[in-house]
Amino acid sequence: MALRKPSAVLPLAALVVAAASLTACAPQDAKSDGAAASGAPGTAGAAGATASCAPGALATRTSGKLTIGTDKPAYDPWFSEDKPENGKGFESAVAYAVAEKLGYPKDKVSWVVAPFGKATAPGAKDFDFDINQVSISDERKQAVDFSSGYYDVRQAVIALKDSKAAGARSIADLKGAKLGAQVGTTSLDTITNTIKPSTQPAVFDSNDLAKAALKNGQVEALVVDLPTAFYITGAEVPEAQVVGQFETASQGEQFGLVLDKGSKLTACVSQAVDALRADGTLAKLDKQWLSDAVSAPVLK
Repeated sequence: MALRKPSAVLPLAALVVAAASLTACAPQDAKSDGAAASGAPGTAGAAGATASCAPGALATRTSGKLTIGTDKPAYDPWFSEDKPENGKGFESAVAYAVAEKLGYPKDKVSWVVAPFGKATAPGAKDFDFDINQVSISDERKQAVDFSSGYYDVRQAVIALKDSKAAGARSIADLKGAKLGAQVGTTSLDTITNTIKPSTQPAVFDSNDLAKAALKNGQVEALVVDLPTAFYITGAEVPEAQVVGQFETASQGEQFGLVLDKGSKLTACVSQAVDALRADGTLAKLDKQWLSDAVSAPVLK
């Protein structure tokens, strides 16, 4: 995750079809250690499952219902009107599509507030799965389970148009800039591990604080995921611009649904995501909610 935010955003790069039918993995048998599934890096699959994921009858927190978590506020373009339950926005639509695959129609789905840091921390969860632009990583897999990836993401830089950082054409051009990102995100990791700036980056507890810091000049630039970058510069901070994006790693960064570590639902949820990727649903929702946009230059 980075800053989350409908229109002028880059379409998702070609989605790799990772075919996997929604067959195996009874709740009582679905064990997961976070091994890779269906080509999605670092995700949990359904290998070794022996029975079907009975639609609408999984081992959920509340029998017959599915509880989904996300942060609040829930920003565009991932959600709409700060109402995850309305089915609008990319992640809300994906969540309901996964629920449908698992056998839970919209009236059997409920939402709870799950702050980003708490959702990815060790400990029992109050949701069956969480959807909140959480990037799959080896470090996080020590504390939680992930589904197969549902979104392939790149990180990007936004800067005020009158700042020196706005003219950056390479990673080296950003090393002297005062940069910022939200705490606990892969955006912050990108600053630390890829840009390696000469000054300590600013770290913010919330999206709103990060945007405010950019507006008032506390930082020259922010690192966020690419769709968010286009949203912020197009709708929220028009005095800023997208400077560029970073190349994806060989495996690629992906957002995954978050589950309890060792959850009995992990394999079934992964199969649902894989099926939505294979039948083109994820690509369709990406086009609908994240839209087509011009590409940002790649920073090397």
